Amino acid sequence: MGFERIEYKHPAEFQRMKEAGLILADALDRTVAAARPGCTTKDLDEVFAGVLQEHGATSNFLGYYDFPATICTSVNDEVVHGIPGERVLEDGDVLSIDGGAIIDGWHADSARTVILGTADPADQRLSDITEECMWAGIAAIDGARHVGEIGNAIDDFVTEQTGEPLGILEDYVGHGIGSEMHMAPDVLNYRSGHKGPRIKPGMALAVEPMLVRGGLETRTLEDDWTVITEDGSRAAHWEHTVLIHQAGIWVSTAVDGGAERLARYGVTPSPLR
Repeated sequence: MGFERIEYKHPAEFQRMKEAGLILADALDRTVAAARPGCTTKDLDEVFAGVLQEHGATSNFLGYYDFPATICTSVNDEVVHGIPGERVLEDGDVLSIDGGAIIDGWHADSARTVILGTADPADQRLSDITEECMWAGIAAIDGARHVGEIGNAIDDFVTEQTGEPLGILEDYVGHGIGSEMHMAPDVLNYRSGHKGPRIKPGMALAVEPMLVRGGLETRTLEDDWTVITEDGSRAAHWEHTVLIHQAGIWVSTAVDGGAERLARYGVTPSPLR
């Protein structure tokens, strides 16, 4: 960790990443809207793929190390990398949808968690805290000197919550992004004692905490992709792609650049120039 070369983007390249991010936001919006009890995870993959096709974008998930779909659909105790298929979604399911898009070779990556039908309040709290700790991490980028400060902010936010304690998975972390989906540097979601590389204009980071209601132990199913919690506890996953430029930060996978959610942290995203 920390020895791979970091890719620094030019303004024109960030514009392509912004375009990919907006397409991805639309695809996730429509896929989440289609998610309801009675539909299959394959149905949702088809919705997402159709939106990418409408926009002339391609998927960065399909074929990635032979992954067979355009999104990951992880349900309940599935943390990440769930493969869409014939599974019928049920009332109360916790569904995490992770997807990506490419425009002219430049990538965007984002994930959301949605609870279908009637939500268990504890599951809703899990998703809400996962989403908000992601925003706390993104807000920390503004003014931060090192990448490690993102994980510090995420960890602090989760630790400060009252009620049922939630665990931050440490085996799966955020990452750099740009001309590839996964690049240096790693973006940890927890305090590690490591500063990490210095934050500089031209960097793009995918911030993606994954929280669980139980233990941190996980295992991968026989499909070699789907990661589940060992104790069967439910998980949530939220992610956005953040562009760091000379004037500030911009969340490429949020239509408003993250303005609404970052305002509570006193951070105003700066449009790309």
